Amino acid sequence: MSAGAEPYRDALAAAVRHATHWLESQPSRRVGPQQTARELAAAFDGPLPQSGMAPADVVDYLASHAEPGLMAMPSGRFFGWVIGGTLPAAMAADWLVSSWDQNSVLRYATPAIAAIEDAAGHWLLQLLGLPEESDVGFVTGATMANFTGLAAARWRLLKDAGWNLERDGLFGAPRIHCLVGEERHETMDLALRYLGMGSPALVPADSQGRIDAAELDCALDRIALEHTSADQSGGAQSPGPALVLVCLQAGNLHSGAFDPFATAIAVSKAHGAWVHVDGAFGLWAAAVPELAGLTAGVEGADSWATDAHKSLNVPYDCGVVAVRDAQALRSAMGLNASYLLQDADGSGDPSQRVPELSRRARGVPVWAALRSLGRDGVAKQIRRMASSAAQFAEKLSAVGVEVLNDVGYTQVTVAFGDDATTRRVADRLIADGKVWMSGSRWHGRDVVRISVSNWTTDADDVATAVEAVRTAVEAVR
Repeated sequence: MSAGAEPYRDALAAAVRHATHWLESQPSRRVGPQQTARELAAAFDGPLPQSGMAPADVVDYLASHAEPGLMAMPSGRFFGWVIGGTLPAAMAADWLVSSWDQNSVLRYATPAIAAIEDAAGHWLLQLLGLPEESDVGFVTGATMANFTGLAAARWRLLKDAGWNLERDGLFGAPRIHCLVGEERHETMDLALRYLGMGSPALVPADSQGRIDAAELDCALDRIALEHTSADQSGGAQSPGPALVLVCLQAGNLHSGAFDPFATAIAVSKAHGAWVHVDGAFGLWAAAVPELAGLTAGVEGADSWATDAHKSLNVPYDCGVVAVRDAQALRSAMGLNASYLLQDADGSGDPSQRVPELSRRARGVPVWAALRSLGRDGVAKQIRRMASSAAQFAEKLSAVGVEVLNDVGYTQVTVAFGDDATTRRVADRLIADGKVWMSGSRWHGRDVVRISVSNWTTDADDVATAVEAVRTAVEAVR
């Protein structure tokens, strides 16, 4: 028989108690962890115990021993790595997802999850201004969202060239030329590597990291010319035009800048390219009327990737992929097997849009976040992040910090003179613990990057962070 609720009651109560304590600690706790993984190992490792422990005791032990090794990523004073917090409705919905314990693979088996995720996908397309016919899938994060969109691109490009990817694989397939801006996020290279497509060709970018559309046009012309010359000499792998994949970016990691979508997409389409957009955190600018100009023309692409944990603030893990060509996405990702019961009604099984066959219902917290905020609430949330970034730039400049980027979205990149001084300031900030800002390297310089991604970050958090920076600079100098 089913266990019912009783075996879970004490453990869930303990989890609620510890989760509440963790959330209550965020306004005042040190942002960085207080112990290292090596220091924590003794509490969690060693020989597997011979006998078990009561579930509630396990939760108590886990929470109390783990807390010193946790980073306060949900804090409004965390500004590293474009990691958002979690909205209340999204967190609670995620707890429901765990308790429901649904394998969200089939419409027939989990109709509620399928309906909720379909709705969340439709709302995202409306919110971000993407083509309504696009298929939407919920994956682990932006890396896998890029992977999935590029897998659909690979399938379509090879299919149109007469190559049967499912039957023949990649060996001997026509070459797909991949072009990216030289300041793309490295996960684009990773996704292409996963797909067996090799390293992309780099297209020059401007000082803020935006791809140069004129240089992109020249690169596409060169590919077309080389392909034609090879075809005429009998050396081309396949007849017809060259197969081209262009990857653009919404939100540069350091500057927050956006590629010139209208021009770059028009140039790419003139050469018959599939255009994919990596919009991990930047695509959300489309939800804010006064910021929507940053993404103008992005709807002309073929696939888009974003991460709902970043700017929308749902729990990990939740990447989102949208693909205009539903057939390409489902052919690249889909699986048919006799034991998988099909529901002929509706928009297809969730498993047809993502790499995993077994997965949790990631789209449910997205639905909850969107339902709790509405269109106006999402716009307000993103607007507040961008406003906080602008405040950072203004206040840091006022105390003599060098701001290196044009702050038009949620990213601020700064330096403190020479590389050694910048590194020392970054180390001092982390040691102090009031805020967390991640070091990086941009345009040949060591920098500190400030990413405003949390729905709770407010003017007080900005003021605290600016004072922490000022104090760190004074201590170092």
